Amino acid sequence: MQKPSVAELRPVVHPAGVKDRRSGEHWMGRLYMREISLRVDRHLVNTKVTPNQLTYLMTVCGVLAAPALLVPGIWGAVLGVVAVQLYLLLDCVDGEIARWRKQYSLAGVWMDRVGAYLTDAAVLVGFGLRAADVWGSGRIDWLWAFLGTLAALGAILIKAETDLVGLARAASGKEQVKESASEMRSSGMALARRAAAAFKFHRLILGIEASLLILVLAIVDHVRGDLFFSRLGVAVLAGIALLQTLLHLVSILASSRLK
Repeated sequence: MQKPSVAELRPVVHPAGVKDRRSGEHWMGRLYMREISLRVDRHLVNTKVTPNQLTYLMTVCGVLAAPALLVPGIWGAVLGVVAVQLYLLLDCVDGEIARWRKQYSLAGVWMDRVGAYLTDAAVLVGFGLRAADVWGSGRIDWLWAFLGTLAALGAILIKAETDLVGLARAASGKEQVKESASEMRSSGMALARRAAAAFKFHRLILGIEASLLILVLAIVDHVRGDLFFSRLGVAVLAGIALLQTLLHLVSILASSRLK
């Protein structure tokens, strides 16, 4: 069977609005990954590979970021980035194949969310273990592993807070939340939210951005010959995760999403 061209795939797998979703599309997807995924799609759409199988593989790639980061030196950080980029690619491809074949699955949607949770957690836990120097010749400093795990917990809680809004509304028989409902009822809270969004510091605890930060810190540490900046990064991400978990909770309660 002849493979469809990129031009044939694009209007079907990238319908209007896919790249413009406020919370459903990563900026790297808009920047380059959706174009790469189109080239992968054309080799998969006529195979027996299912969208759900791709979602499972996506999750495995994301989780593999944790052991990859345990490889000492710059190469471990590079492998972590590669694992997360494969996760992002497959996160694009699974939905695109589903649109082309019209194979939609609640299990696939659920597993996609689980994959996002696990990938963010894997990167941050792996970063903490990397900073703890588990394969080093000296004493393992478990403080950094604890802080990495704390950052991972915060990243998961933030996603859970968002997802639980939909669960609460569904349990109450209400329609899913609209974008306008996320606006703050308090002008002061609205200003604080806009300031946080402008700096985008909260994105650092997402697995994709965190993997790039880890690579930068690994390069600096390689020059220094120690783990100072990686450890500083773990501490900063743990602080951001805790602060963002609290702020996100307050923003939900202060908005109309639970009304």
